Amino acid sequence: MNIVPTNKPYSSLVLRQNLAVLNQNYPFLNIQTVGTSVLGVPIPVIRLGTGPNRVFYSASIHANEWITSVLLMKFMEDYCDAYLTNGFLAGKSIRSLFRQSSIFLMPMVNPDGVDLVTGALNENSTVYGQAVSIANRYPSIPFPRGWKANIHGVSFKIYQPFCKVL
Repeated sequence: MNIVPTNKPYSSLVLRQNLAVLNQNYPFLNIQTVGTSVLGVPIPVIRLGTGPNRVFYSASIHANEWITSVLLMKFMEDYCDAYLTNGFLAGKSIRSLFRQSSIFLMPMVNPDGVDLVTGALNENSTVYGQAVSIANRYPSIPFPRGWKANIHGVSFKIYQPFCKVL
């Protein structure tokens, strides 16, 4: 399959659309919302596998790291394809890995920042104006392309049940 686009800037909307299609095609995905960004964008975590060995990967902690979301999502898509076809990734049986390990993926920790630097945040919005005001305090950092600050200084809120649910 070719669900996750690797040839264009990513955004929180594209992420949500990709997750919906991936979940339709791969119903074994365990997708949870573990928090929301300052702007109210859901922050998903996906569990691949059921095993006791646990690994956690996150992406897009800083706004300009949006390409890491694409990388993590493409990995998830390849993993799911290999699981369905009883295939291998990097020489490992994915079915075996699925039973032995639980891989947790948080593909976009900072959706507000990603949307800002990839152009998905409306330039006429109040939030964009607030980001510009903050950025004006740091004239040596190009806005928005070089900007790494999180809107309102906070990137997300984690719900308490995060560790229990997954």
